[in-house]
Amino acid sequence: MASVLVVEDDQFVRSALIRHLTDAAHTVRSVGTALEALREVAHLRFDVVILDLGLPDLDGSEALKMLRSITDVPVIIATARDDETEIVRLLNAGADDYLTKPFSVEHLSARIAAVLRRARSGGAEDTPPTVLRVGGLTVDPLRRQAELDGVRLDLTRREFDLLAFLAGRPGVVVPRKELLAEVWQQSYGDDQTIDVHLSWLRRKLGETAARPRYLHTLRGVGVKLEPPVDGEPR
Repeated sequence: MASVLVVEDDQFVRSALIRHLTDAAHTVRSVGTALEALREVAHLRFDVVILDLGLPDLDGSEALKMLRSITDVPVIIATARDDETEIVRLLNAGADDYLTKPFSVEHLSARIAAVLRRARSGGAEDTPPTVLRVGGLTVDPLRRQAELDGVRLDLTRREFDLLAFLAGRPGVVVPRKELLAEVWQQSYGDDQTIDVHLSWLRRKLGETAARPRYLHTLRGVGVKLEPPVDGEPR
């Protein structure tokens, strides 16, 4: 099973989560503040973090940013905030999923299973993944490194996942629904989430939506990655 860190200041909610997760055979540690959570992830390895937003020392969104600066551990946000703009902002800031309180233990279990499947899928292969090459772009899924014309790209975890998924299907138009399902492990979501990450990725590839080289968006259809045409301006 998984090693789970529960970050929740409400003792009643925290106890209930610990009991449920322990019954599901997970190993659970829990803290009540953001700073305690940061100390935990700095010294111990977790498979997933369940993060409450209403913490007494730091707002959970700030805690998420700090977590993302030191670890790539999957984070599920547990929040009473149901504002769509806020949810999109948290997903764009590095959250892997979110749950709106109150939620059932079955719903939580399903979300944990989904993020764990995604997190573990990259390392479960018997043979190392092939290095992907599209034009001057090189993507190494095993080392989680990408280069453009020999220069290392500084990508976030989600940006790398998106790039690797598209690089594995060069020239193929991938529907947005498929991107949400395979890269974000979500059966539904806002197109803005994809658009924001594509914008960041384009910037790092030295292109724009108006003057694409590798990343091409087909309005109402999907996204494809393909090598630039010879002589195409940089």
